[in-house]
Amino acid sequence: MKAIVATKYGPPEVLQVQEIPQPIPQEHEILVRVRATTVNAGDCRMRAFDVPPVFWLPGRLLLGITRPKNPVFGMELAGDVAAVGPGVSRFKPGDAVYATTSAVNFGGYAEYKCLREDGVVAAKPANLTYEQAAAVPVNGNTALYFLRAAGVASGQRVVVVGASGGVGVFAVQLARALGAEVTGVCGPSHIDLVKSLGAAEVLDYSRQDFTHNGQVYDVIFDAAGKTTFPQVSGSLRKGGCYVNVVLPEAALIGPWYAMTAGKRILGGNITASADNLVFLRELIEAGTIHPVVDRTYPLDQIVEAHRYVDQGHKIGAVAINVA
Repeated sequence: MKAIVATKYGPPEVLQVQEIPQPIPQEHEILVRVRATTVNAGDCRMRAFDVPPVFWLPGRLLLGITRPKNPVFGMELAGDVAAVGPGVSRFKPGDAVYATTSAVNFGGYAEYKCLREDGVVAAKPANLTYEQAAAVPVNGNTALYFLRAAGVASGQRVVVVGASGGVGVFAVQLARALGAEVTGVCGPSHIDLVKSLGAAEVLDYSRQDFTHNGQVYDVIFDAAGKTTFPQVSGSLRKGGCYVNVVLPEAALIGPWYAMTAGKRILGGNITASADNLVFLRELIEAGTIHPVVDRTYPLDQIVEAHRYVDQGHKIGAVAINVA
C-alpha cells in the first residue's frame, strides 16, 4: 500500500511516498481503508521533533532515538472498514468511521490502518465528507476534554485565544453549546469566521489585548499556546481555570499556582475516547457544531501541506485526501 514515511526527524522534506506492506487485522482489530487524514500542529511537531528541552530525552526514548520508530505519521483519519479481525463485534466491513490513532503509533498517512475496535473510533458523522470528518477526532476531542476539565457551564464567561485554529474552532463552538458566553481572539482576517462559530465578541489580537480590557473571565482557553499564566492571570477570576493546550508542564506548575493564586492550570496530554467521538458526532449531525477545513491536499502533496501548516496561519484543519 502507499504511505508517507518519515525517514528521519526534520523539515517537511523528510516525508516520502513509499510502498509498505498492508496491515492485517488481528483479534479485536478493524482494518480501515483510509479516505482522508489531516496535518495538524502535533504532526508537524513530531516530524520536526520540536519539544521543550526538558522533554527531549523522554520524547526520543518514546518516539525513536535517531529517527521515528513508527515513521508513518497521521494522528486522525476517516474511512471505511475494509475487514475485521476475529472477535470484532462493534463494526463490520463497509462501515464509515472516524478515529484518532495513538500519539505514539500514528499511522493515518497510509491507505490502510488497523485500529482496535475498542480504541478511539466511532461511526462517522453522516452529514460530513471524509475530509471534514477527519478534521474532528484530535481537535474536537482536545477542545471537549479541556472544556469539561475546566468545568465550563452555562452562564460562564470564556475567552478562546487562537479561536480560528484547529482546536480553537471547536473550543468556541463547544463552549457556546455548553451555555458559556464566548469571546474569541484571532487575527483580523478571521473575525467573521469566529463570529459565525457563535462567539459573542471577537477581538483582533493585533489591535486589542483582552488582558487589558478590564474584563474578568471564568476560563481562559489558549488553543494556540500564545500566552502564559502570568500574562493572563489578572483577567482570570479567583477559582477560574487557565487552559493552554500546548503546555506539557501544566501538571508540574499547576499545583503551585493553585496554592498561591487560587487558580487552576490545565494543559498537555489529554485522554481521548470513543464516547467523545460519539458525543461530537451527535452535535455535528444536529447542526450544533461543525469542522472547518482550510485546505485539502492529495496524499502525494503531503510535503506542501506540512509546509503550509508550519507557517502557523491555517484556519481550522488541513485535510489530506488519501483516496
